[in-house]
Amino acid sequence: MNPRITRYMRAPYSAPNGLQVTDEGLWVVDQFTDRIALLALEAPHEYGTSRILRELPTESSNTSGMSFGEGGLWLAANGPGERWRFSRETDAPPGTGEILKVDPRTGATLLRRPLPAAGGTHGLDYDFVDTGTIWLSTLKEKTLTQVRIPDWSVKRVIPLPYDAGHGIVRTADDALWMVFKVDRVIAKMDVDTGNVLDEIHIGPEHPEPHGLARCGDDLLYCDAMTGWIARIEGVFDG
Repeated sequence: MNPRITRYMRAPYSAPNGLQVTDEGLWVVDQFTDRIALLALEAPHEYGTSRILRELPTESSNTSGMSFGEGGLWLAANGPGERWRFSRETDAPPGTGEILKVDPRTGATLLRRPLPAAGGTHGLDYDFVDTGTIWLSTLKEKTLTQVRIPDWSVKRVIPLPYDAGHGIVRTADDALWMVFKVDRVIAKMDVDTGNVLDEIHIGPEHPEPHGLARCGDDLLYCDAMTGWIARIEGVFDG
């Protein structure tokens, strides 16, 4: 697949590392401060950003990944935040990750669970098809893990074709789209086997892919290095 890729807007944070489109707009999370912002899905103003509709602190840390489901925002805490800021008691422990569900009105933590494997995480997505489950990148194992939310048990684990898996988008055609930052690839994978069904290659002239979200027929991705949010046009057109 060779869709058109454009720079959509700059994030209101220096290191956006997760994003999610909801009925309210576009949510973005900052890796450094772990704050979340709801942005208007409209043309950027003269400074290259969009209007901030809501902006909240969270108890996440070193956040890398964001999703929405069951009335809350889900954040992937990839270990403690001490590399970027002062330590907090709510930071995830070193060497592992935690998954937080937070209130989109207040930022308060509604649920906190451990990553179901050792090592960190760089992405997650609530499964709107197989509801009540969430997909988590499990970096050390180079896998993607589907977890049942009520009892936090593992339902399925699929292998990944590349290292450094980041943002995830579940689709209704039994597939998952996932960012692989180092290879600058966004791969469409079979939800049962992990087999690659299609790929989008992000050239060096474009922002580096980190977080990923669906926006209508398009994909949006964010670059934690430059602060850009890019649009991949017509991925789901027809």
